[in-house]
Amino acid sequence: MSDEQRSSGSPEPGGAASGGPEPEAIRFFGTTWLHHDGGYGLRRAGVAVGSLALAAAGAAVLRFAFQGLEVADVGPFVGILVVAGFAICSALAFRRTWDGFVRRPDPGDRSAADKSAQSLMFIGFIGSLLAYFCRSLVEAPGEKLHRTEYTAARERHARRRGARTGNPAARKPRPKKRR
Repeated sequence: MSDEQRSSGSPEPGGAASGGPEPEAIRFFGTTWLHHDGGYGLRRAGVAVGSLALAAAGAAVLRFAFQGLEVADVGPFVGILVVAGFAICSALAFRRTWDGFVRRPDPGDRSAADKSAQSLMFIGFIGSLLAYFCRSLVEAPGEKLHRTEYTAARERHARRRGARTGNPAARKPRPKKRR
């Protein structure tokens, strides 16, 4: 492959061409969140509409399930428990998803509580979809977190590159110690 055919580096100054940090891709957005290009606005609108439509479809499915409980004549107590369970799980899933857009989970916290939270997220999928919808009205979900991390990585890289000034081989040799 000739030099003309190779890519000239990353779209960001200080990127892959000079060994700098690369922006992390966000689901449905790739790296368009960096400069808000490549159909970023349309993608955000699509994510907002899609997540709201999926939440509405999920609510309709849950409504059919609740009607099945009414047909089975299980009583009002079970109906209240089912509605309360889905409401609580949706609220917890909303909060957990929203927190995931703001901060990274602790990597050392992969315990049994994290596995039980997966089932809550599965049951409360409507809350998670609504969190995606609400966040996509403001920005790409997770954009602020990724932008903060990327800016910090670029600053660290610039400090490291700035500290390497001069030619270390051109240093004056130290005088040898006499014994």
